[in-house]
Amino acid sequence: MMTDLQPGERVDDLQRNGYKIIQNPQKFCFGMDAVLLSGFANVRTGADCLDLGCGNGIIPILLEAKTEGRHFTGLEIQPYSADLARRSVALNHLEEKIRIVEGDIRDASKIFGASSFDVVTSNPPYLSAGRGIINRDEAKYIARHEILCSLEDVVREASKLLVPGGRFFMVHRPFRLAEIFTLMVQYRIEPKRMRLVHPYADREPNMVLIEGLRGGRTGMTVERPLVVYQKPGEYTDEIYEVYGY
Repeated sequence: MMTDLQPGERVDDLQRNGYKIIQNPQKFCFGMDAVLLSGFANVRTGADCLDLGCGNGIIPILLEAKTEGRHFTGLEIQPYSADLARRSVALNHLEEKIRIVEGDIRDASKIFGASSFDVVTSNPPYLSAGRGIINRDEAKYIARHEILCSLEDVVREASKLLVPGGRFFMVHRPFRLAEIFTLMVQYRIEPKRMRLVHPYADREPNMVLIEGLRGGRTGMTVERPLVVYQKPGEYTDEIYEVYGY
């Protein structure tokens, strides 16, 4: 059966619509950044959405649960992760709403065609190749470092894939904001909304949520900070709301 578990895999409850997801802790499990992106992304009724680098399918599944989008596609280059995503889609009986495609982000516009989506999301690798601790597990290394695609690849392909006026949503690290904004403007995705995520109210932000509009006019809203923990081990009310608890 397509949803049968393989060695090392487990099924986790997503606390949304009764949905579940298959994960393998020995490889890579989704993190809070993916959940926050799914809460930040504004997917309008009837929109066609693409997630670049979907991993085990967490963002398309959460967006299907949270929004009124018409259809959701996930693009993933790692065969095992793509298989995980497909099996999770089947586990939730979402085959008519979510499609998982195995392929390279760098070729995304060739795979799907230009101006094919109303919304593009991405939780891309945060670190440049050679930066930070190199994980011996290849799947984790690829997920965290720009080995198979760069930030420019993600932004360039998102721009090609979006319809005019389409929206791009991404979660990344604040230390790369200057590079992110430069690339977005270069590829005609105007930064329109940004929210910094702080682990605690008195700590520096460690994540940033960004919305861009293909062909949009200049002008960006900076939303109030999102704080994750009110004290160790206890989320803020807003985080509980995003998770659906």
